Amino acid sequence: MTIKLASTAFKHNGEIPPPYTCDDRDISPDLSWSGLPAGTQSLALIVDDPDAPDPAAPRTTWVHWVLYNIPPAANGLEQATGRDALPAGTGEGVNDWGRTGYGGPCPPVGRHRYFFKLYALDTTLPDLGKPDKSDLLRAMEGHILEQVELVGTYQRSA
Repeated sequence: MTIKLASTAFKHNGEIPPPYTCDDRDISPDLSWSGLPAGTQSLALIVDDPDAPDPAAPRTTWVHWVLYNIPPAANGLEQATGRDALPAGTGEGVNDWGRTGYGGPCPPVGRHRYFFKLYALDTTLPDLGKPDKSDLLRAMEGHILEQVELVGTYQRSA
């Protein structure tokens, strides 16, 4: 079975609505998943934008959300999931604003792509504190059973 990742807020490769961006409420969209591979012990989620700062001349990948040790019994995250609403045991990493939690799309120019990447892991990771994306990717090395991406786009109004 292949992991499926979806949101009722936007379709794959579709526009992310304003409530999930810095131009409005800046809340996380709902996410749901299914089809985890056998042996999944935990999940990790990384949301990033490879088009920063300008899709015509990208220079960096901007990280919007980092979560790890999401229990496999969880079948998703509700809209506006904050620290208090995360499944028990979930660890939070630091985004590129230097804080934990979700930071929505806020592109300075052009239409950007936002990759919601879910990883099924064969282990529960140790307490990593507040890892950044690269710390989490290193900790996951050799433990990824399967991964899936949901991509949304956003461009600010002129």
